[in-house]
Amino acid sequence: MPPPAKSKTTRILLVDDHAMVREGLAEAISREQDLTVCGAAADALEALALASSTQPQMAIVDLTLKNSSGLDLIKQLQVLFPEIRVLVLSMHDESLYAERALRAGARGYMNKEEATQNLLHAIRRVLKGDIYLSDAATKHMAAKALGKNPLQACLGLDQLSDRELEIFKRLGDGQNPRQIATDLNLDRSTVETYRGRLKDKLRLKDANELLQVAIRWNKSQQG
Repeated sequence: MPPPAKSKTTRILLVDDHAMVREGLAEAISREQDLTVCGAAADALEALALASSTQPQMAIVDLTLKNSSGLDLIKQLQVLFPEIRVLVLSMHDESLYAERALRAGARGYMNKEEATQNLLHAIRRVLKGDIYLSDAATKHMAAKALGKNPLQACLGLDQLSDRELEIFKRLGDGQNPRQIATDLNLDRSTVETYRGRLKDKLRLKDANELLQVAIRWNKSQQG
């Protein structure tokens, strides 16, 4: 008779709006003897329900979700389930989002382009109680602390709130205010108010210039 399988004690909740990503992550994580995926969600509402019913020790969260913001979800998790350690796994630029994710309550930030082995390393680091950041993100945060981040300062994106940055990115993705309002469960008038704040903070003359800057920024993040 073969020896009994090693008990999987660490439960991980996956939150990503792409089914293929969730399935790939679940497959990679489930190969580990001491890790198991207890649930997978595409949006914040589903994630919060699963967090309550499955009681995970960790959540791996993307920043762009259906009908919600990943940063908002991280904040909600920290209030409702402070014992859950959050690792962000996203395509978004680390130089802009890693610090925001940590401020929201995440314990680590990782880009989706990194290898699976790096993800497993990040998971174990966060579960141990450490903070996980890539070398690039660490250097960026150090440069910012020393006032050596001219590109970010020039664009003025550091001064935006998390919600303003979310709307700025969605504008750059080609979404109009009505679509943004629907996706983020906001009134359209609220989105228009945020758009006005973006123009003021970034010193742009009108909505068209704001749109062009947002599109250029998004393209720069895609390499």
